[in-house]
Amino acid sequence: MAIGSSSAVLTISSAAIERLREVLASANTGEGLRVAVEKGGCAGMSYKMALAEPQQGDEIIDTEGGRVIIDAKAILYLIGSILDVKTTQFSSTFVFENPNQTSACGCGESVELKPAAPLHS
Repeated sequence: MAIGSSSAVLTISSAAIERLREVLASANTGEGLRVAVEKGGCAGMSYKMALAEPQQGDEIIDTEGGRVIIDAKAILYLIGSILDVKTTQFSSTFVFENPNQTSACGCGESVELKPAAPLHS
């Protein structure tokens, strides 16, 4: 995996930057790929992604492929993570390599996450 862009919260692979460019091709000005973590699924939490504009408190990562926006409530769950892409013959999907993940459900739709220690400036 080649590293494309990195912040204190999330590292984005070169492959993810290319996929981001494709996804954001139809986005409105100011929008980016917003990443959130929500309660749900059999393991307790799931990653949610949508095209959106940043909100107050969000972490913003500007890359060559476009903007990635980390929901303020998800930051502690994503510290140290890598956003990459898994490509098969029929699909291309964003995936997370997350050191804060303690387990995942068998179907792959949800994960169990522990919050990381807060970042210090």
